[in-house]
Amino acid sequence: METRFRCTECGKCCRGWLPLTLKDALSHAGRFPLAVIWSPLRAGASLFDHTARLGARIDLPNGKELAVRIAPTAYIPPTIECPELAADGRCNIYGERPSRCRSMPFSPYRSEEHQEDLLVPREGWECDVSDTAPTVYREGQILDRRNFDFEADELMRQAAIIGPYADWLLQGVPTLMKELTKVSKKRLGGHVVVSFFSLLPRLPNVDVVEFAGRQLPVLNKFLEITAKKQALSEYHRRYREYADELQRVSNSRAGRGA
Repeated sequence: METRFRCTECGKCCRGWLPLTLKDALSHAGRFPLAVIWSPLRAGASLFDHTARLGARIDLPNGKELAVRIAPTAYIPPTIECPELAADGRCNIYGERPSRCRSMPFSPYRSEEHQEDLLVPREGWECDVSDTAPTVYREGQILDRRNFDFEADELMRQAAIIGPYADWLLQGVPTLMKELTKVSKKRLGGHVVVSFFSLLPRLPNVDVVEFAGRQLPVLNKFLEITAKKQALSEYHRRYREYADELQRVSNSRAGRGA
């Protein structure tokens, strides 16, 4: 079986959360509000082992296990367009867009044989899946795999950071395990949103003050976008918390260096 697909650059998929590699998150800290999304899977799920390899495998008190996808993410509300989306639906940073955008519609957060449903356009999207679109997927294999493999390789490399980060944070924040366990029991699954700042101490050679100088204006911009919008109150609260956290640490470190 083969599947056809062609991106029409309609821009309809350019809104909401965007998982990023660590490199992309740091590179685009001056563009996107960042968070870390933890998404647990129960044992027996088809993507359990694949998710555990890229993220973390967690032993629960009841003897069961969770695999957790841990993704640095452009934390944008689902109703808000990417800040780099132009009025004509084109990307302002097309030449330097994140790996996740380049690999679309495929995703290396899934194993290669579990990609087919990602090629079905969501309602309102203008993807071309007609007979004139190129064949991109055949018998469970991606045909032009350059971008997919590049992102997949990045995710495998950063697993050496993500895994120990997960162990470290779970030890330091006991409530995180409870949240993950609770979310994993939901019929459709769910997510736990964590501050990107929690990841910074685990990243080598990152200047926190420099990072804060790029990320704070973005968080302040999204604070304005989400202000007085009840449906976006959760996002607004988190942007405020993350901005305050970065500002405190930035001020403290800048003061020590003065």
